[in-house]
Amino acid sequence: MSDSEDPNDDVQYHIGVGPEDVADSVLLPGNPERVDKITALWDEHDEQAHHREYRTATGSYEGTPISVTSTGIGSPSAAIAIEELARVDADTFIRVGSCGAIQPEMDVGDLVITSGAVRQEGTSKEYVREDYPAVADHEVVAALVAAAERLDHDYHVGLTMSADSFYAGQGRPGFGDFRAAGSESLVDELREANVKNIEMEAAALLTVANVYGLRAGAVCSVYANRTTGEFRTEGESRAAETASLAVHLLAKMDEVKREAGVDHWHPGLSID
Repeated sequence: MSDSEDPNDDVQYHIGVGPEDVADSVLLPGNPERVDKITALWDEHDEQAHHREYRTATGSYEGTPISVTSTGIGSPSAAIAIEELARVDADTFIRVGSCGAIQPEMDVGDLVITSGAVRQEGTSKEYVREDYPAVADHEVVAALVAAAERLDHDYHVGLTMSADSFYAGQGRPGFGDFRAAGSESLVDELREANVKNIEMEAAALLTVANVYGLRAGAVCSVYANRTTGEFRTEGESRAAETASLAVHLLAKMDEVKREAGVDHWHPGLSID
């Protein structure tokens, strides 16, 4: 870790990495233990740093440079990771997480690819006004969809709600059956608005990335369906595999864009 909290230092204060330690594209799981499960899918990797909840490894997937940094639980720590990774020149971020689905047709083990997010968390509000949208980068969404299709994983694309608490903020009872105001109707209201899932980091990631002109997206495994009551910790490796392949596809997309002399991916371009 850095001995200084100066954001201009090469080695970043919280995540403990410098400009030579990470690839342009970084996967962002919450749980540090998930780093090993992600890197097990890669060609090779080396751990670069581990401080607090932030554990970073860099390697390659199908020959494409790639990194992973765990962020811990929630948007405040995720925003720190994005800030410091951007300062060491990372420019593409994909959250790899777990979530609760709220639409009845979604099964445990399915993937949810976030196209945009409801900003119920508080971190993004410290960056920009509340009516600023949390939108995933269209290239990242396209790469995640293509990856899920190639891997034959069941997936859904749509809106995510990000909360700051696992219990009261997600409509669950707190200690002693405490109920936050509006919690009993929260999930129903989100479901009726066609929100797909609930988690705790995507909205801040997408908002901060857009403010800074970076690419970001999210793919989460469904661990629970809040409508059917089903719960299993399943599909974690599918999200990791999909995100890793998406980074490889994004690299190929960027190469095709350069060759075509265009700045944005569009349906007129193709990759092998």
